[in-house]
Amino acid sequence: MDQQQFLQQLYPHLGGYANVGRWQARGGELYITVKDRSMVDLESIRSVPGVAGAQLGRSRLCITVSTLYQEELHMAKKENYDELAKKIIGLVGGEGNISNVTHCATRLRFNLKDESKADTDAIKGTPGVLGVASANGQYQVIIGPEVTQVYEKLTAKLGDMGAPAAPAEEKKGSVVSRLIDTITGIFTPILPPLTAAGMLKAVLAVLVAFKLVSSDSSTYQVVNFMADATFYFLPILLANSAAKKLGCNPYLAMMLGGILIHPNFVSMVSASQESGVAITIFGLPIYNATYSSSVIPILLGVLLMSKVEPVATRISPKAIRFFTAPLLTMFVVGIATLCVLGPIGYIISNILASAINGLSTIAPWLAPTIIGALLPFLVMTGTHHALTPIGINNRMTIGFDTIIYPGQLASNIAQGAAALAVSFKTKNTELKELTSSTGITAVCGITEPVLYGVTMKIRTNMIAAMAGGGVGGFFMGLVNTKNYSGGSPGLLTLPSYIGLDAPMSNFYFACAGAAIAFVVGFAVSYILYKDPEKENS
Repeated sequence: MDQQQFLQQLYPHLGGYANVGRWQARGGELYITVKDRSMVDLESIRSVPGVAGAQLGRSRLCITVSTLYQEELHMAKKENYDELAKKIIGLVGGEGNISNVTHCATRLRFNLKDESKADTDAIKGTPGVLGVASANGQYQVIIGPEVTQVYEKLTAKLGDMGAPAAPAEEKKGSVVSRLIDTITGIFTPILPPLTAAGMLKAVLAVLVAFKLVSSDSSTYQVVNFMADATFYFLPILLANSAAKKLGCNPYLAMMLGGILIHPNFVSMVSASQESGVAITIFGLPIYNATYSSSVIPILLGVLLMSKVEPVATRISPKAIRFFTAPLLTMFVVGIATLCVLGPIGYIISNILASAINGLSTIAPWLAPTIIGALLPFLVMTGTHHALTPIGINNRMTIGFDTIIYPGQLASNIAQGAAALAVSFKTKNTELKELTSSTGITAVCGITEPVLYGVTMKIRTNMIAAMAGGGVGGFFMGLVNTKNYSGGSPGLLTLPSYIGLDAPMSNFYFACAGAAIAFVVGFAVSYILYKDPEKENS
């Protein structure tokens, strides 16, 4: 018997399917939210096979499952991902209504052809779904930490949604919303390797700081190049995700990324800089810049490819199109990127880094304070990923980020602390459990569960999260705290503030900023929060 079959036995005693909001299995217990508690028949539920006990709170039913049934129910969990994926596809309008889908740490991010076909209320009420958000051309279904498993089942049903999108349909929305949607679609898929690389760097920094590994040992060298691989080959990773988002061949795009970081090209640039003799191709000069770890040059190149490839395909004779279309595409785009777009992107990256350095010199506290205070609203709309390329560009050009990650760290810590304060103060058992679990997840770096489960529903928690995030961000900005390797901002990535050649004081500042954010967020939430008065029986 799987979980759905077990639930089918319970529905008649819960007031029917319509009276059930959502359910969640945890350990040996099943938690079910009901809309009308008066329709729940506890005695009948306790007599259902497999039920060892049942208790009803204000609107949440806790069913203890007998030991014999627990193993069977948990073994069926993988099948539930498949069922959930199938249900979501149907509720967003079916396979034909989906142009593209990606995922981040907690959300399925859909590009729908007609968003009005999505049944938002039904999706919100689907077991396994935490919420729905729609912003900047994306329809976002919030799943939580198990989003990867659901995404795998979903893409298996949809086929290769990573293939180039059909360019015929013109995207709707403002220029800003389309830009944010594009940036999010490009950078979200590469967050796992960026996180892995950042954490490897952080672990290495800890090992060196505590003198467990010497910087001249082979262990250090191996772990270091393992971490550097993501950053060095970043143009290739970005080329792949950009091609899928912009609708061109991802393998040709990765070839373009390889061109920019090819060892022979890097050697030619070094020789040209030493000799003063320019590199040319058909008489056209090539700018003396290297593009490993760069962000903007490859994005401009793939953008051009998305325009050139359809033309190359259209003008190529059908009989030899397989050969001529990729030849024309790479010949035009490769030369244009090396001679024009690469240099433009390189210059833009340096200008952006210089501007941020200037801001850090004039008012280093400003950006981290704003981000720390307002990040919950950005996450709410899914636009927080638009900040990611700024942080990455900072680390790739100047070696660290003082603008984006410190403010995000303060915000995440403060929001988790605000939830934990409620768990200490509330006498509601269900709320205590929800706030403690989501609060811990938030201080570790993932805030969607606490945002949608607690912060958006309890006004004082939003105030506390903004206060703690703003104050913590202000402190870290004031002391110019530097993040060296990224990762999901939280307690687990604090080692990313340890630089291999930087003083340990930077790490201590990051810890102090996180502590300030936690204390302020916790204190404000604890002082302001009050349990709702119980209804008269």
